[in-house]
Amino acid sequence: MALPELITVEEFFAPPERSGAQISPDGTRIAYLAPWRNRLNVWVRGIDSEDDARCVTADETRSVVGFHWTDDPRWLLYLQDSGGDENWHVYRIDLDDPGSSAVDLTPFPGVRTWGLDLPVGRPGKAIVQLNTRTVGEIDLHELDIATGELTLLAHNPGQVIVWLCAPDGELYGQTLTDEGDIELSRWDGATGSLSPVVVFDGTDHPLNISPFQLTPDGTGVWIGSNRDTDRTRLARLDLATGVETEVDSHPSLDLVPAPYPSLITHPRTGELRGVRYLGERQVIRAVDPHFAEVLEKVETLSDGDVAAVSSDDAGQRWVVAFNHDRDPGVTWFYDHTTGEARQLFRSHPHLGPEVMAPMVPVTIPARDGLSLPGYLTLPVGVEPTGLPLVLDVHGGPWARDIWMFDPFVQMLANRGYAVLQVNFRGSTGYGKAHTRAAIGEFAGAMHDDLIDAVNWAVEQGYADRDRVGVYGLSYGGYAALVAVTFTPDVFAAAIDYCGISDLANFMRTMPPAVRGMMANNWYAYVGDPADPAQEADMLVRSPISRVDDIRTPLMVVQGANDVRVVQAESDNIVASLRARGVDVEYMVSGDEGHGFANPENQIDMYRAAEAFLARHLGGHDGADGTGTAPSAVLEGR
Repeated sequence: MALPELITVEEFFAPPERSGAQISPDGTRIAYLAPWRNRLNVWVRGIDSEDDARCVTADETRSVVGFHWTDDPRWLLYLQDSGGDENWHVYRIDLDDPGSSAVDLTPFPGVRTWGLDLPVGRPGKAIVQLNTRTVGEIDLHELDIATGELTLLAHNPGQVIVWLCAPDGELYGQTLTDEGDIELSRWDGATGSLSPVVVFDGTDHPLNISPFQLTPDGTGVWIGSNRDTDRTRLARLDLATGVETEVDSHPSLDLVPAPYPSLITHPRTGELRGVRYLGERQVIRAVDPHFAEVLEKVETLSDGDVAAVSSDDAGQRWVVAFNHDRDPGVTWFYDHTTGEARQLFRSHPHLGPEVMAPMVPVTIPARDGLSLPGYLTLPVGVEPTGLPLVLDVHGGPWARDIWMFDPFVQMLANRGYAVLQVNFRGSTGYGKAHTRAAIGEFAGAMHDDLIDAVNWAVEQGYADRDRVGVYGLSYGGYAALVAVTFTPDVFAAAIDYCGISDLANFMRTMPPAVRGMMANNWYAYVGDPADPAQEADMLVRSPISRVDDIRTPLMVVQGANDVRVVQAESDNIVASLRARGVDVEYMVSGDEGHGFANPENQIDMYRAAEAFLARHLGGHDGADGTGTAPSAVLEGR
C-alpha cells in the first residue's frame, strides 16, 4: 500500500473554478463566483449555456465571497471589506449596463454594514444596519437599491444590538437586560422608546438567537428555541403576544447552528420551505409539499448533503449545491416541470474524489463521561496505524466541525497524516448541556477533551504518540497555544493561526459594536476583565502567562488587519519566546484579517505549514516529496 501521488498546495488552495451559483428570480440566468485576476468575482450566464458568461465585478484586491439577487433581476448586491478589516460595504451591480463599475452604496470610511436584508413586501428596497454615527451603535436604514438613497428608520437609543423591520413598517429591537437576558421590544419612532414583547434566557443563546427571521406576514418571527428543552427546535414567536408555538423539531438533532443557514425559504415571498438539522450529517425536513417533491428529486443527484439552494420565483427551476467530504461544491440545475437535471460544475474539477480521504464520524469518551462527537480523516492507501496525527481544533469556540470538504485536512491526509477534529465541550449543535459544560473551563476541561481525543487516537492505534501536532484558527489558535504551554509533552509541533494569547487583552480589544453580546459568551464562560479577581483568573488561563513552559516547535500566523484577535496577541507571544532565545516561525500578512482569504497568502501559509509539520512530525512534504523540506522565510511576508 502507498499514498496517492502528492497533490500540490496550489491545487488544494487555488480559487474554485466555479462556486456559489444562484438562479435569477425570473429563471433565465445564473450568477456565480469564478476567478478574475486571481480573485473570485461575480459572473452571470444564461440558464442553458456558458457561452454568454461575463464577469460583472472587477475586484482585483480581495475575492467577493457572496452576492444577492434582488427582486429586480437588473440589480445584484454584494458585500466587500478592505484587507480583512470587516468594515463591510454594500455594492450594487447593474446587469443592464455591461462594463459599468460596481457602486458603493454605503461609502462611509470606517463604517460596517452589520445586516443586509431584502425584505418581503418592499420591492426595490434593502434594509441595512450601519454604525455611521458612532462605532458602537447600530442604526437602521432603508436603502433604495436603484437610487442608492438611504433613509434612517431608527436611531439607536444606545442599547439595541439587532433590529427587525416588518413588512408593515413596524420595527423591533433586541437588547440585553442587566442580567444578560435577551429582550425583544417594539420600537416607537415617535417617542424613540422600546416596549418589551418577550424575554429570552441569555444563557440559552451564547451567540444570540438563531435563526431569528420574520414570517412573511410580519406578525411573527421564526426562532431557534430551546426554552425548557436541551435541543433547539424551530418555533414561531407571535410579535403581539410573545407566545411561542412549535413549527418543527427533530427527535434527536438540533437545528443547524449559526453561521450555517437552518431555514430554506422562498426567495421572494419568504414562505418556509424546509428546516435543516445537523448530526453526523445533515437532515432536511420539508414543511412545504411542493418543496418536498423537489427535495426528493434533488437529493438523488449526489451522495453529499444539500447545501445552497436557490429557485426562480415560480419554484420550478432550481440550482442546488452539495457539501461533500471528497468532492466539494458540485452544483446541479434541476427543472421540476420537465424533470431535467444536469450538472453545472464541480468547483475543483482537478481534485479527484477517489484520491481524497473520507471524513468519518467518531465519538470519543471524555474522562468525565461526556461524549465528544468528532471526525477522523485517515490517509488513503496506507495502513491506518501508527500515523503522524494533526489535531485540528475549530474556532469559536461556539461553533462545530461538520462533514464537509476541508482543503487543509485533505492536504494533510495526502501527505500521510491522520487528522482528528473533535467537537469538544462548548461546541454548538449538540444541545445546551454540551455547550454549557464549557463554562469556566477554558484551559481546563475544554483542553482535557482535546487531550482525551489524542489519547483515544493513540489507544485505537491510529496515531503515533511521539508524532502528534495541533493546529487551530481563532479559538483553535488559543487551544494550540494552551496545548504547548499547559501540556507541552503531548505535542511535537503546533500551529497557532490568529489565536488568543491573553484573554483579557483579547476582550478589551474586541470591536465596540460586538461587546454588547459578550455577556452571554466570553464574560459568562471566561470572565470580565474589569473585575480584578476574574482578570487574574483569565491570566492564569492565558498562554502568555506560561511562555516559559513552551518547548514545542511553534509556528504563528497572523493577519495584520485582524479586528477580532488583534496582531498584538501574536506579537506578544512571539516576542516573549524570542526574548528567551526560543526560535518561533512567524508569518504576518499585511493585507489579511481574521484568517487569510487571498489565494497567494493561503498558498504561502500552507506551504510553510506543510514544511513545518514535515520537519517535526515526519509527514511528506509536497515541495520535494520528503519530510525534510527547508523552512520558508516567514516574517514580513
